[in-house]
Amino acid sequence: MSTAPRPRPSRAVEAQEGVKELILRRGLVAGDPLPTESELMEELGISRNSVREALKALQAVGIVDIRHGFGMFVGRMSLAGLVDELAFHSRITLQGGVNHLAHLTEIRELLESSLVQRLIDLGDEADLSPAAEVIARMEAEAQLGQVSPEIDRLFHDLLYRPVGNPLVSQLLGAFWDVFDQLRDHLGAPDESPADVARRHRDILDAVTAGDRTAAIKAVYAHFNGVRNRLARLGPD
Repeated sequence: MSTAPRPRPSRAVEAQEGVKELILRRGLVAGDPLPTESELMEELGISRNSVREALKALQAVGIVDIRHGFGMFVGRMSLAGLVDELAFHSRITLQGGVNHLAHLTEIRELLESSLVQRLIDLGDEADLSPAAEVIARMEAEAQLGQVSPEIDRLFHDLLYRPVGNPLVSQLLGAFWDVFDQLRDHLGAPDESPADVARRHRDILDAVTAGDRTAAIKAVYAHFNGVRNRLARLGPD
């Protein structure tokens, strides 16, 4: 039984793969300098135009970081492109079902429900004091009539930091950035600042007590405010 030959990749794709293979072969990591355009041309055996097209494409996905006047470097992982795409498509669906935002909320809730259990598993190894300090600041803000988005975001970042997985912060930050871009389209929140602070306190207290059921319930309650705002916009 014969199979059709695999189509040859374009020169642009070959150039991109060549740059990626060079990074891997040399053991370069995020922030390390890359060879110059001329050096890449010589080592990869491709034209200057192909090199430039490849670098531009790799820059768009965060693999290459081009700093004009300084040089080219291996890029640091970023979810900025994903955030922009999710925010744009979520904004489209705001008119006809809020699907993307509702689904993003569900994914983040599932993630955080697992993370609080992971924290409980860590027990005394998890230092929750930074998150507790942020809760105190959040409660002080609530007494003044507003909980800032920055302090809310900081709480989640510090709470899950003991898990030791840097992708957690990146993913939660991406979800947060999507909602931040669409904040003005979601209407005013239903919860008072005091309620917001209390729901965050409930999560921390349940994790500190090692109560899995209470922790999962607290995470669910935390997202009720978002679900209510989405429900006002229309059916999922």
